[in-house]
Amino acid sequence: MSIQRRRFLQAAGVGTVLGLSGCAGEEGGSTATQGDAGTREQVESEGSGGGSDDMQLTLATTTSTYDTGLLGELNAAFEERFGATVKTIPQGTGAAIETARNGDADVILVHARGAEDTFLRDGFGVNRRDVMFNDFVIVGPRDDPAGINGTSSATEAFATIAETQSTFVSRGDDSGTNKKELTIWAESGVEPSGTWYREIGKGMGDTLVQASQSGAYTLADRGTYLSMKKEVNLAIHVQGPLKDGPTILKNPYGVIPVNPATYGDVNYQLAMAYVGFLTGPQGQNLIDGYTANGSQLFFPNALSKEPNFAQYVPEGWDGSNPSKEDIAFKSWVDRRVPEDF
Repeated sequence: MSIQRRRFLQAAGVGTVLGLSGCAGEEGGSTATQGDAGTREQVESEGSGGGSDDMQLTLATTTSTYDTGLLGELNAAFEERFGATVKTIPQGTGAAIETARNGDADVILVHARGAEDTFLRDGFGVNRRDVMFNDFVIVGPRDDPAGINGTSSATEAFATIAETQSTFVSRGDDSGTNKKELTIWAESGVEPSGTWYREIGKGMGDTLVQASQSGAYTLADRGTYLSMKKEVNLAIHVQGPLKDGPTILKNPYGVIPVNPATYGDVNYQLAMAYVGFLTGPQGQNLIDGYTANGSQLFFPNALSKEPNFAQYVPEGWDGSNPSKEDIAFKSWVDRRVPEDF
C-alpha cells in the first residue's frame, strides 16, 4: 500500500471495533470506514487476513451494499479464500468514484452507470463487470398524503409529490440513488425546492430513518428498504421493475478495478481477484442466497452463457440506446427474479 493511501485511510479515521454493519460477531479481516457527508464512522474487524501490503485491498463502494450487510458476507468469504484483508470505504457512489479517481482505492463497487462510464472514458477504470441488480422504489408514509400509491409512473409520482408539497427527503450526496432521483425530477419537469424538499447528505439507511421520523417520501433501493423495513414506518407506494414498475427505476451494480496505468501503486492483481470472486460462482451464489427479513435483496447477473460485451465498456460505444439497455434489464428480471417475489 502506498504512503499516499495510508495517509488517506488515516485521515478517514479507521478505528477498531468488532464486526461489519449488519454482521456483528462475524470473523474476518475487513475494515470499513462509513462515509456520509464528510464524517465516517469507523468499523474494523481484525482476523487472520494477511498483513502484507500485497494482500490488502481497498474497496470504495456505495452505502447500500454496506447498510444491507451484504459486504460482510462477500468480503469475509473473499478474505478466507485469498488470505487477504479488504478495507472498505462505504460512501455514496459519487464519492466512491472520486476516491478511486484520487488513487485512494484499488476497486469500486457502485451503481450509477453514467458515472461509471465517465470513470472508464477518463482512463481511471478498466475491465468493468456487471455484478448484480435490484431496483429503486418510492416509499413514504403509510397514509400516503400525496396519494401516489399504485402510480405506474415514477415521474408522475414525483410531480404529484411536488404539486402537493409533501415532504420529500433526498440523500443529496451524489450517490447512485441521488443521481437516479435527480434524473426522475428532471424527467418529471420539476426542479425541487422549498421547505418540503430536504437534502440531508446522508447514506441510504439514515435517509430512510429520517423519512420515517418526519413522515416523508424518499427514493430508496429496494435492498436497503427490505433490510430495514421493520425499523422504519414506511411503505412502498411506487414499485420498480422487479414488480412490473417503470424501467427508469432499474438499479444495476458494477465492479471496476482502478487502472494500473493511471496509478501504478494500486493493487491491481488483488482487485482483479476480487472482480473474479464477485462475478464467479462463489460470489454469485452468496449474492443469490443473501436475504433479510425473509426477502432476497439483490439478484446476481454476472454468469451468463450469452456474451455481454457491453458490460466492459461505456454504454453506447456500439451505437446502443437506452431502449436496448431497458430490454437487457428486463431480461435479467425475467431470468433471475422469481414470479412470487
